[in-house]
Amino acid sequence: MTEFKGVVPAIVTPMTPEGEINEDAFRKLLDFNIEAGAHGFWVAGGGGECVLLSDDENKRLAEIAVEQAAGRAFIIMHVGALTTRSAVAMAEHAAKVGADAICCVPPFFYRIGEDAVVEHYRTVAAAADLPLFVYNLPQSTGVEITPDYLEKIADRVPQLAGLKHSAPEFTNNIAFVKMGMRCFTGNARLMLSALTLGAAGCVDGAPCAAPEPWVEIWNAYQEGDHKRAEAAQRRATEVQNLLIQAGAVYPANVKALASERLGIELGDPRPPIPPATAEQRDRIRQGAARLGLLGVAV
Repeated sequence: MTEFKGVVPAIVTPMTPEGEINEDAFRKLLDFNIEAGAHGFWVAGGGGECVLLSDDENKRLAEIAVEQAAGRAFIIMHVGALTTRSAVAMAEHAAKVGADAICCVPPFFYRIGEDAVVEHYRTVAAAADLPLFVYNLPQSTGVEITPDYLEKIADRVPQLAGLKHSAPEFTNNIAFVKMGMRCFTGNARLMLSALTLGAAGCVDGAPCAAPEPWVEIWNAYQEGDHKRAEAAQRRATEVQNLLIQAGAVYPANVKALASERLGIELGDPRPPIPPATAEQRDRIRQGAARLGLLGVAV
């Protein structure tokens, strides 16, 4: 049985200059994170540009991630989509290729009500029959999964294992954990705080580009070395702040930093997300150098 816990980078999707998935760069990015100590991957989430990819492209990411990880890290494959039909097809495929779990945003665009959302989750989870993680991202979906809402999902979805909690109400972590859910914080600046509330770990894009400080938070906390964990969290927060303040849309910033660190080009996000400008990339490069991210481990 897979233990879903630890540092789980929400991995970006590298692109070629022509705007297609760069499979070789994706494999190298996975290896970079595994070698740094990442425990698993959140594939094709918001930072992975899932809604800008075709269903076939999302399926291909699942295939590559499972193959490249090769049991060294668990794979949670995002299958959220505008339609239940698409989400079901991607869920079935994720199970077929060997993903360890699936995750899914609630249906978005149309406001369909809680019962319809719960039914969507029931149908998608049944199609894969894998552990399901709800992706709680109301800033993008317009749907917030509160503890009461998650209870309704749990009542009808036996595969429910937990959630990525990216909603602003941080203290709901406590209620989710009390329900027996594996709750991953979606805010990398609050990983240590979330762990003290019983969270299973952290899912965020920043560790994709610089996993080391988050892995250090996890290791130090597990060893009971809270001063070391606090120092690592301060370090991690500096990295996260660099990415947030760089000026470009978040996936572009993460790709720019990861490109600098790996020495390979991960490309630009797919339109309509604009690419990072030369000035923004230079700001990231300078900030990364100042933080000691270039050429040496964090």
